[in-house]
Amino acid sequence: MTSTLVSLTCLLTSFLTITSAGTYASNRPPVKPTTAVKRLINPTDIKLPTGFKASIVADDLGAPRHVVVSKNGDIYVKLAQLKDGKGIYRLRDTNKDGVVDERTGFGTYPGTGIFIKDGYLYTSSNNSIFRYKLNDKQEVINPDEPEKLVTGLREKDRDKSKSIALDNQGNIYVNIASDNDRCRVAGTGKGMMPCPLLDSAAGIWRFKADVPDQPFSSGVRFATGLKNVVGLDWNSKTNSLFVMQHGRGAFDDFYPQYYTPQQSAELPAETMYELHQGDDAGWPYVYFDYLQKKKILAPEYGGDGKKTGTANTIDPTAAFPAHMGPNGLLFYTGTAFPERYRNGAFIAFHGQSQPLHKGYLVGFVPFKNGKPSGPWEIFADNFAGTDLVKPTGPVQHRPCGLAQGPDGSLYVTDDLNGTLFKISYQAQATTKKRAATSQK
Repeated sequence: MTSTLVSLTCLLTSFLTITSAGTYASNRPPVKPTTAVKRLINPTDIKLPTGFKASIVADDLGAPRHVVVSKNGDIYVKLAQLKDGKGIYRLRDTNKDGVVDERTGFGTYPGTGIFIKDGYLYTSSNNSIFRYKLNDKQEVINPDEPEKLVTGLREKDRDKSKSIALDNQGNIYVNIASDNDRCRVAGTGKGMMPCPLLDSAAGIWRFKADVPDQPFSSGVRFATGLKNVVGLDWNSKTNSLFVMQHGRGAFDDFYPQYYTPQQSAELPAETMYELHQGDDAGWPYVYFDYLQKKKILAPEYGGDGKKTGTANTIDPTAAFPAHMGPNGLLFYTGTAFPERYRNGAFIAFHGQSQPLHKGYLVGFVPFKNGKPSGPWEIFADNFAGTDLVKPTGPVQHRPCGLAQGPDGSLYVTDDLNGTLFKISYQAQATTKKRAATSQK
């Protein structure tokens, strides 16, 4: 069934045809418990496929970026900015009413990355990676004494977040973004050749997940040519790393003979890649054109908007309209959602502010046999809480991080107004209730 997302469809008509999955419906003393959740938008305003329901489980979290949920349901969020002096919060719903009522803060550094693996909580600042041992209750044992795994990661004034993921072989992967959007010589439209940033940025680096005090120089450059990756996840089905790249900025500032302002707003694609050791995604020399559906040579390096990019760079696994800001990636491994969602990829699109007004949604890419099996679709929409074509007010929420709960639900962080959403599938609950009733 095709959804009728009128306002967003108007915005993206020049980019794509949206195909939807269904009809849209909608230790340490804790901080003072939350007794009521403030709602900037009503969770019923979140547009979802039939059978799904959104709720708000916590608010006033500051700037929560990525999030993980332990096997007992504890929620750990990493904050981009310290809140009450803390950069990580453990959230608990002790009375099981669906709202967090216990918050415990620790960690004195801001950042984005957070991951749970084999009894450890892994986190990142903007220049280092840490880990904390968890006890049987999934609590951090020594919150004031994290083990520092990696130091010396490049940190500049922009695109400095360090997102992380772990594989099943004891490795940790970290994004190091480029702080130069197009690797141009300052004040010109000329590209630096070769781009000197590729030695220490614009790629994914690999380190050991259990070795303390690793300097940047001990890491392996796993993949290169990625301007900025914020969302990444290890796909256990393919045994490989998938990442979401933020595309570069304007083309028409120095190359109006090749690109109109409209084309600059529509290019390049935001891209998903499956990565293996030694892969090159092409930045800054090559970008992916969503409209032409091919790699194009960047104008800073001799391109004119039509010349095909070099053949030795990898192709994206999937591509999306420009400037939507893919900040979270999660491969769904639960069974609570309908079969078509299993092993597929959820993506949190952070959203682009004026003048573009795109994103502010959670997308989905169905997968089969480790590859996309259909076009991407909008799963959860209207986090913005306003018309994106002709805004009636300020944007309310910007999706950033994604996590899967032990019950198979999906958690979505909002780093604009500090809200944590939970998306569950109600049809399954109804089926279970009927089954229980029939057994009485």
